[in-house]
Amino acid sequence: MRSILKNAILGLAMLAGLSFYAQNNRSLDNYRQPDKNGVNVFEAPKDTVSTFDGVKVRIGGASTLQFQALDHENSGAVDLKEIGSNFNLATANLDLDVALADGIRMHLRTYLSSRHHPEPYVKGGYFQIDKLDFISEGFLSEFMKHTTIKIGHMENNYGDTHFRRTDNAQAIYNPFVGNLIMDAFTTEVGAEVYYRCDSGLFGMVGFSNGKLNQDVVSSDGTTGGAAFLAKLGYDKQLDQDLRVRLSGSLYNTGYVKSNYLYTADRAGSRYYFVMEGVDASAKGNFRSGRFDPGFKNQITAVMFNPFVKYKGLEFFGTVEMTSGRALSETDRRNTNQFAGELIYRFGQDENFYLGGRYNTVDAELAGGDDVNLDRFQLGAGWFMTKNILLKAEYVNQTYDGYATDNILEDGKFNGLMMEAVISF
Repeated sequence: MRSILKNAILGLAMLAGLSFYAQNNRSLDNYRQPDKNGVNVFEAPKDTVSTFDGVKVRIGGASTLQFQALDHENSGAVDLKEIGSNFNLATANLDLDVALADGIRMHLRTYLSSRHHPEPYVKGGYFQIDKLDFISEGFLSEFMKHTTIKIGHMENNYGDTHFRRTDNAQAIYNPFVGNLIMDAFTTEVGAEVYYRCDSGLFGMVGFSNGKLNQDVVSSDGTTGGAAFLAKLGYDKQLDQDLRVRLSGSLYNTGYVKSNYLYTADRAGSRYYFVMEGVDASAKGNFRSGRFDPGFKNQITAVMFNPFVKYKGLEFFGTVEMTSGRALSETDRRNTNQFAGELIYRFGQDENFYLGGRYNTVDAELAGGDDVNLDRFQLGAGWFMTKNILLKAEYVNQTYDGYATDNILEDGKFNGLMMEAVISF
């Protein structure tokens, strides 16, 4: 108890010290706001106007709490854990964003509590460079007007879905409670270079070491491999009412010891214990309700994301085609994911919304079975303020094609979720 109290006092003292040096908390350049203003923002905006007048530290964070009322069932061949209705563990994030120099910003996110880890741990962070004046004033200034460089152990920019997903407690960008069934999200050491044209065209190329867990251990003559990332798209506000965005993304690895593109989320799923066995623990089965194709080596993943917003009505889609294999397999397998969501935002400043999402996954398992997972979500939300969001969701997910001795045979879960989000 003394140790906990001591750490809490030390943490408060550090935050107080940082707050003392923080200035103009909201005025960071080229920065996606963590509140309602960041909804439907994808890559951090690029602005050549500088507000830098010294080192600035922005302390932010997020906290969420869900009430879960879900039921699940299967064929009965394998017993499921009994679940009822109650609150889940509250989750929390701590964000540090620092303007270090004109055109240079640092981001660091720590999960203070999550489904997988009740104790704090670092998710990742990066440097973002929008000017090269630290080399010499005006260095490559015309090129850097359109260019952004990111370097770090960071969330890779594969696809557009990760800009709308829930990242532990940061759930204010997600109009629903749950993420996609096949949740493409990973943090790897690498670098990405962006170039944006005034016409709305943009592109990105990047490389990473393809590893979630960093180490220098060599058990097979190598410490790992590499992954290549690329994105090409168009994003334009065509007039006051209409915005159109279309992007295509690629994530490709050669040899990697173990890839986690669809299992890197260490925070966990919002649907606690669904389709889990009687001995399941929240930490041991923290991705319940999601699907992992089991590709650990030689992954090729392609994702297309259309986004259209006309006044209060918006559509966001996902078409994803993935192939790969595990180290123990000789042949590659294929998995496809499709999703479409339609959201209508209304009221003063679009503070209310209603929406629906359909999500399906077709996959060939390592054992040869062809399986299908379908999910329907119906959601509603209310931005009480730009920092506070209340949302509710009805979810229904079904499983088809699983073997008779599999816990997911004829599986199904459905019910209601409610979530309160604070983000600042």
